[in-house]
Amino acid sequence: MADALFDAVPATSKGTIRLVHLYPKEMSIYGDLGNTRCLQKRIEWHGYTAEVIRHAPGNPFPEAGHLFIGGGGQDSGQARVVADLERNADTLRSLAAAGTPMLMICGMYQLFGNAFVTVEGKALPGLGILDVTTQGGAKRMIGPVVLDTVVGKVVGYENHSGATTLAAGQEPFGRVVRGYGNNGEDGTEGARTGNVIGSYLHGPILPANPALADLLIGLAAARATGRPFEPETIADAVADEARNRQVRRLLGSAG
Repeated sequence: MADALFDAVPATSKGTIRLVHLYPKEMSIYGDLGNTRCLQKRIEWHGYTAEVIRHAPGNPFPEAGHLFIGGGGQDSGQARVVADLERNADTLRSLAAAGTPMLMICGMYQLFGNAFVTVEGKALPGLGILDVTTQGGAKRMIGPVVLDTVVGKVVGYENHSGATTLAAGQEPFGRVVRGYGNNGEDGTEGARTGNVIGSYLHGPILPANPALADLLIGLAAARATGRPFEPETIADAVADEARNRQVRRLLGSAG
């Protein structure tokens, strides 16, 4: 069965938000587990109960989740989760179409696209939730990134050899200010369809970008409770300074 983690309950809860981490053992390199921990704490700080569920291949799928996240992994990790993704593809597509917020990083971003073709030429089918296709290559795209997004400047760190191409009409998650992004050529980074976001940014991405975390939490809270998100004021000075320092370091005073 799926595992529930970190089930701390606020003294007075505004409601329970079920946060599902897909394949944390297979697909959670470069610190992506930190996204789960960040969301869990911020859910609680906003006065909600966080029920965090980790889903492993072969377990019953937690289709009643309100917010889904996934991380990066090597090609071998992707190969280990493809069958489970295919088995639960219709459920994930339905959840995405219904507006369930999802954040998929790096390897899981690729698998939420149409296909990932390894450098050896083996095609791993994707879910097609994001209209993107990724081709593995010998060149690695590594380094700090600054993006312009709907939540302002977003920072992170990329490390991928897959070059992702967006189909015509597919919205990117952000525009690259500094870094490679999807492929190092077209200035796009990640993809967004409805409330599903894919991105290459590690770091992990959410602790340094609390506005993005709260965007996801707000969408999940509304789905969980049937009421608008009721945020609390959170002291984000440290996260803001860390993000702003990266922007200044990479862009100079113009950033």
